[in-house]
Amino acid sequence: MKRLKWTQWIALFIFVSMGISFFYTLFEVFTAPVKQPATGPSVTLRSDYLFLLLEIILGMAILALPSILARRFKFEIPGLVYILFVIFLYGAIYLGTIQQFYSIVPHWDKILHIFSGAMLGAIGFSFISILNANGRVVKEMKPGFLAVFAFCFAVTLGAFWEVYEYTFDGLLGLNMQRYDTSGGTPLVGRAVLQDTMGDIIVDILGALAIAIIGYLALKKGKPWMKQFEFHRKDWKKK
Repeated sequence: MKRLKWTQWIALFIFVSMGISFFYTLFEVFTAPVKQPATGPSVTLRSDYLFLLLEIILGMAILALPSILARRFKFEIPGLVYILFVIFLYGAIYLGTIQQFYSIVPHWDKILHIFSGAMLGAIGFSFISILNANGRVVKEMKPGFLAVFAFCFAVTLGAFWEVYEYTFDGLLGLNMQRYDTSGGTPLVGRAVLQDTMGDIIVDILGALAIAIIGYLALKKGKPWMKQFEFHRKDWKKK
């Protein structure tokens, strides 16, 4: 029997956590009220649990996606990159949404955004080798170009996330972009943009920090950057 790597054990733990939450949320979908009670405090509605169930399913699918893509396109995901990915997923979906860290932990959303900006920037440094199907291309390119590519890669994906939030806020009547207060009062003026622009700014800061660190590491030939490198399996045969 093949032993699991420590990164796989962590991914398995997160997958099991989401699986348990899936069955709990599925039960709540059938038992939660459809409308708020006429009197008393507000309660979690069936529609809220349905959205939570959708996020759990999406999170479990995303957790399996890197392994599926790696097998399909025959490349190896660096262990450090994979563990950063699953930690982010755990913080965003399990802790953030299921355990409600977005509500109870101050600035949890911004912490995740700056983490994701740095993580995506680190991935961007070596992802260019996969796009070019050449393991030597990173060594042959100038560090400045790689740093700019990594920065743009991370910020672009951060912008796509804001498009996702905007789209589903409109389709499902959610408040992911915080255009209403927690009490349901619509914000006006610059206050409406505060959450979205704050997310984009911290995405940029995280991506910029890793771009500068990566540039300096490549310029000085630091070997730790190799921990972020993707490798196609057919490269080893050449």
